[in-house]
Amino acid sequence: METRYSADAIRFERMNTEEIRGAFLVRTLFTPDKIEMIYWFDDRAIIGSAVPVKAPLKLTAGEQIASGYFCERREIGVINIGGAGEIVVDGQRFTLGFKDLLYIPRGSKDIQFESASSEKFAKFYFVSYPAHKEYPIAMAEKKDAVTANLGSDAECNKRTIHKYIHPDGIKSCQLVMGFTDLAANSIWNTMPGHTHNRRTEVYMYFGIDSDSVVFHFMGKPDQTRHIVVRNEQVALSPSWSIHSGVGLKNYSFVWAMGGENQAFGDMQGFSLENLK
Repeated sequence: METRYSADAIRFERMNTEEIRGAFLVRTLFTPDKIEMIYWFDDRAIIGSAVPVKAPLKLTAGEQIASGYFCERREIGVINIGGAGEIVVDGQRFTLGFKDLLYIPRGSKDIQFESASSEKFAKFYFVSYPAHKEYPIAMAEKKDAVTANLGSDAECNKRTIHKYIHPDGIKSCQLVMGFTDLAANSIWNTMPGHTHNRRTEVYMYFGIDSDSVVFHFMGKPDQTRHIVVRNEQVALSPSWSIHSGVGLKNYSFVWAMGGENQAFGDMQGFSLENLK
């Protein structure tokens, strides 16, 4: 498990391109037959992937969390962005198709990831935050998500937000999670943008063609920088930063948040006049 110490807003203004990418871009996920994890000190988030091809993969605790098992004091949200697969949690087996989600609560001891096929294997992406209370384990298929259609063709931001883990859906201690699909010919997400003063957010971009990229914007509204993001890479967004993106083509992204509260609308907007 790699450890990431986040830069604050003042240091961020002085960072060059490679320093920003090194601090806020995750490029090492989705390695076949491995579990990859990043321990991000902001809100003690863990971002990871499990890609079982030849054999099942077991999730274990790293030294960073100093616990007997991974979910001793944590909860996890897992979304599958690959072929069909299964997650076994303390003997319970859950089958996840493309874009299905499983919520794994605190206290879950034995967690294993499997693929239905070694040719079209599963790609499990997960985000974990500390938890102080147990909630029921829960699975949701894409059709079960609460959806919201936003944007327009004229603004090039027509998109569908799919909410899985949130106060009116799957219950959790502090994790909020879902994904967004942009429609054909739409390229902008979260613009006009906002910050979250009381929580961090993580964007995992996927569905990006090999001949395309997404420009992820971050920083304070009057001190923005961009990161070039490619398929299946992750942008880490601290509480003081905006998190907007524009692609050469449409794409999807998994969003996950954790922090002081779970209110979806707890955000601080800014005027385009102040954007620099």
